[in-house]
Amino acid sequence: MKKNIAEFIGTFWLVFGGCGSAMLAAGFPGVGIGLVGVSLAFGLTVLTIAYSLGHVSGAHLNPAVTIGLWSAGRFGAKEVLPYIVSQIAGAILAAGVLYIIVTGNGSPIGNFAANGYGEHSPGNYSLLAAITTEFVMTFMFLLIILGATDEKAPKGFAGLTIGLSLTLIHLVSIPVTNTSVNPARSISQALFVGDWALSQLWLFIVIPVIAAISAGLVYKKLSK
Repeated sequence: MKKNIAEFIGTFWLVFGGCGSAMLAAGFPGVGIGLVGVSLAFGLTVLTIAYSLGHVSGAHLNPAVTIGLWSAGRFGAKEVLPYIVSQIAGAILAAGVLYIIVTGNGSPIGNFAANGYGEHSPGNYSLLAAITTEFVMTFMFLLIILGATDEKAPKGFAGLTIGLSLTLIHLVSIPVTNTSVNPARSISQALFVGDWALSQLWLFIVIPVIAAISAGLVYKKLSK
């Protein structure tokens, strides 16, 4: 239960900090943090949770990460579903809190930092571009996580490495899909937007999961 609570809190913080920065601070008049700031915010959420709650649950904060670790033989099958449920619940709570804040000045929620492709991509990128981006980014993210947390890796740097890698992922892919690589983050925002966000949600669940499983299998071969 402690692990599940840690995943709930950690994923709440990831969605609140990352998506919150996109909705509240990215375009704030005069001093907006922009794409770079949002990318950094996502990385900082992972970095701070990794070093504060990582010793409790491993700080997965992402169903794709949990599934990827299982695929690599680094996580028990019986713990996968409880972790995923905790992550999605934490993400939804964060989205609910953000909804209260974002609408607090009478503004509509807009796209609510939801993930999308085609006309709902920030740069109007195609379905194929979105699939390719989400697969490559999630695949590399999992390889980095698996390598940085390997028992042979230098100790104490995993959180920094993973946080910076998520920052880099967002720097590249926000224009394409608003960056998912995390089904929990995508589900939480889509639930509040509804409509197009729910109809496109499949991509941001299916592709990261396939990429995570692929990365886990590849890393298992590389580390033998």
